Amino acid sequence: MAEKKGFGLGLGKMKELANAFQKAQQIQEDAKKLQEELETMQIKGQCENGLVVVTMSGNQEPLKVEIKPEAMGEGAEKLSEMVTEAVRDAYQISTTTMREKMEALTGNLGLPGM
Repeated sequence: MAEKKGFGLGLGKMKELANAFQKAQQIQEDAKKLQEELETMQIKGQCENGLVVVTMSGNQEPLKVEIKPEAMGEGAEKLSEMVTEAVRDAYQISTTTMREKMEALTGNLGLPGM
């Protein structure tokens, strides 16, 4: 009759499993801190001439739009273009920031493709 080995996990495998659970818990805590950091972050984007500035959180929540008085004389169509440009700039900066912070968080995992 074959000897029973429980789950087939030796002491070394149990330590590896425990280490993996600890690492997962640490990553979860770090992810929560990152989420809080992104929520409080203020990222500014602007149109090329700086007449419109858009502020977003790190989670890409729009927080504020600033329009300088000189922009009002540009007409509705041009003002709309400047606002769109500023929103795109803030979005691009926040996306890059979020990606960099996520890469820093997951970089030590050694996961393929991360």
